[in-house]
Amino acid sequence: MFSKSVLYEVSDHVATVTLNRPEAMNSFNQDMLEDFALIWQTVKDDDDVRVVVLRAAGDRAFSTGMDVKQGIDRHSNVWSQTDPGEQLSPKLNRVWKPLVCAVQGMAAGGAFYWLNEADVIICSAEATFFDPHVSYGLTGAVEPIGLAHRIPLGEVLRIALLGLDERLSAERALQIGLVSEVVPREQLWERADQIARIIAAKPAAAIQGTVRAIWESLDATRTQALRTALSYTQLGNPIGKAEVDRSDVPRRIWRLR
Repeated sequence: MFSKSVLYEVSDHVATVTLNRPEAMNSFNQDMLEDFALIWQTVKDDDDVRVVVLRAAGDRAFSTGMDVKQGIDRHSNVWSQTDPGEQLSPKLNRVWKPLVCAVQGMAAGGAFYWLNEADVIICSAEATFFDPHVSYGLTGAVEPIGLAHRIPLGEVLRIALLGLDERLSAERALQIGLVSEVVPREQLWERADQIARIIAAKPAAAIQGTVRAIWESLDATRTQALRTALSYTQLGNPIGKAEVDRSDVPRRIWRLR
């Protein structure tokens, strides 16, 4: 179904997607773009899939963005060209099933197509984040604009303007809220899978409705978002009742990271 650039498997309602070009630091080429267009359609259509984990093979990089050696197919007419995000980005493809990203090594440039639309991001201790566009004389626009919806504006501008001259560490990424957890490299995939399975065990309609409500609220003012919030709960629970009897929910106390 997919090229060798991406691995896809489903187990216990969790779809695990692995970027599989470690020799090219998991940069995306045309094959990968086409793979992800199909992946997001598959995830959206398959109700057995409730959560997606995105991870990457190798240790050097999660992804360094577009493969500059191979490039991607571009229409000769500039006004007919499309952004790679139209294929790579889950929310642009109206996928409301949660995306958990597990980042190791370098996450640069076009890697933010995935990170900017992830619902949970964790990383290994040696992970670094940066956007090299301006260092190569290119305007940084799509990736930092998406990132500005996740972290403080000043941090976005620092990443965008310093380019290759500074890399955001895992510790700093945690401090500014880009990632929510830092773990040793050998525990990264296991922890991402654990988070995904905790989410997947919850009622699917409630999870997907929550993801959609929160993301779509970003396109509205606070007042507008609050005024439309109730409609999401009514769509997700049309009979006006919760899907789970609260008396049946086991009481757990989770130790915060």
